[in-house]
Amino acid sequence: MFSEIGQLIFDNEAVAKTQDFTMGLEIEMQRVDENGDLSKEPYPAGVGDERTNPWVTNDFLETMSEVVTPPAAHALDAMHYLFSINNALRTALAPGELLWPLSMPPRLPKDKQTLLLAKMGPEKEAYLKEWLKRHGFSEGTPCGAHINLSIDPRVFDMVYPHLKDQFASETELENYMYTKIAQGFMRYRWLITYLFGASPIAEANYFENNAGPAAPIRSVRQSSYGFGTKFTGDYTNVQQYVDRIKQGAKDGTLISDYEFHGAVRFKGDGKLADLAKSGVKYLELRMLDLDPSSSVGVRTNTLRFIRLMSSYFIMTPALHEEEVNKVLLRADQMNEEVATESPDAVCKYQTSARAMLARLERYANQIQLGPEYQEELEDLEDRVENPRTTPSARLTAHIKDGSLSEYALERAKRYQNSALQSINPFHGFESQKKLSANDLKEQLFKGSWEPK
Repeated sequence: MFSEIGQLIFDNEAVAKTQDFTMGLEIEMQRVDENGDLSKEPYPAGVGDERTNPWVTNDFLETMSEVVTPPAAHALDAMHYLFSINNALRTALAPGELLWPLSMPPRLPKDKQTLLLAKMGPEKEAYLKEWLKRHGFSEGTPCGAHINLSIDPRVFDMVYPHLKDQFASETELENYMYTKIAQGFMRYRWLITYLFGASPIAEANYFENNAGPAAPIRSVRQSSYGFGTKFTGDYTNVQQYVDRIKQGAKDGTLISDYEFHGAVRFKGDGKLADLAKSGVKYLELRMLDLDPSSSVGVRTNTLRFIRLMSSYFIMTPALHEEEVNKVLLRADQMNEEVATESPDAVCKYQTSARAMLARLERYANQIQLGPEYQEELEDLEDRVENPRTTPSARLTAHIKDGSLSEYALERAKRYQNSALQSINPFHGFESQKKLSANDLKEQLFKGSWEPK
C-alpha cells in the first residue's frame, strides 16, 4: 500500500507527522441586507482597511467579504481562529446586514452594472475590470471555502537523507511531495463534490436567458455552470504547472498568471516563474462549497477528512508522469458528471466512492488515528449509501418557489444574532493598524486559547 516514501515514514515511526499539516482557511461570504439583496453598505469600518487588513478583506465584489486565518497546526485551532475573526466581521456589520451562508450568491440585480467591484488598489482593480469584460458579473460571485495546507518540515528532513540519489535537493523532494497531494485531490475532486457539494441551485438573475440547469444539481459552483475561468492546469510536476499557466497568460487565454483558479493551486514565497526553484510552500485547495449548516462555512470534521486524504496521498504511490494528464482529464469529466447529478440520486460512481472511503478507513486504522476520524468516515460512508443525507440533497428540502432565500436568511439571522451576543467582541481591527499573526493571536484569545 505504501510508496517508498511512505514506507520510509512508516519505518521511522513518523506517520503522525504526516497528519501535522499546518492549515490556514480562507472563507468567502457575501454581505446582504435583511431582504436577501446584496448589501449597499460600504466595507465595514470596524474591520479596518480592506486593502491592508490581511485577515478580513474583499474579493471581486465590494460585498464579497473574505475571512483569512493565520496558519494553525491543528484543525481545531484553525476553526477557533476562523470563528473569532468571523465574529469580528459580523459585529462590525451595519445594522440589518448579514452574511449570506450559501456558495451561490443571493438574487442579483437585473442591472448588474450597479454592482461595485472590490476596492483592492489600481493593479488589482484593473485586473478585475478586464476579468469582468471576459466573464461577466455572475461568474465572479460564487463563494467557497479554501484550505491552505503545508507539510510538516520534519517529514522532508527525515526523508531526504534516504533519497539523495533520487532528488538533487530537498526543495526538489518538497515539490514532488506537494505534487503527489495535488494530483490526489484533483483525481478525487469528484468525491469531495459528492460528499460536500452544497449549491444545488442559483438564485434569480444569476443565469441569463435560462442558461442554467433545468432542475437542482449537486453543485452549481463545482460544475461548468460555476466559477469563471475554465482553464485546465498541468499537475505533472511543478515546472509543467508553471509553464502551462505562463503559456496561458502569454497567448491571452488568461489575463495573467493570477487568473488561474484551478481546484488546487501551488503556492510559494515569490513569483510563479521561480516556483520550481524556490519551492512550493503550501497548497491551496479550492473545491469546497460553503457549508450553510456552519456559521463559518466549514465544519471541523470536514477539515479532518481533508487532512486524512492529504496524509494518505503522501504515503501512497504517485501517478506515473506520462499518465497524469490522462487520469486527471477523466477525473475532471467525472467531477462534472457528479456535480450535475440530481442531489438525491445515487452517484454514478458510488462503487468507486465506497472503495476510496474503505481505503481511507483502512489507512486510518493502520496508523491508529483517533475515534473522531472513524466517526467522520462512518458519516461519509452513510452519505455514499444514502444520497439524501448529502448537504446538497438536504438543501433541496428548503427550496421554495425555486429559491433558497428564505432558508438562507433564517440561517444568516441566527448566526448574526449569535455573534452579537458575544460578551467580549473583538475590536482589534478598528485602529487600522496591520496586525501580525502573533498580535492577532494574542488579542483574539488573551490566554483563553493557545493555538499552535
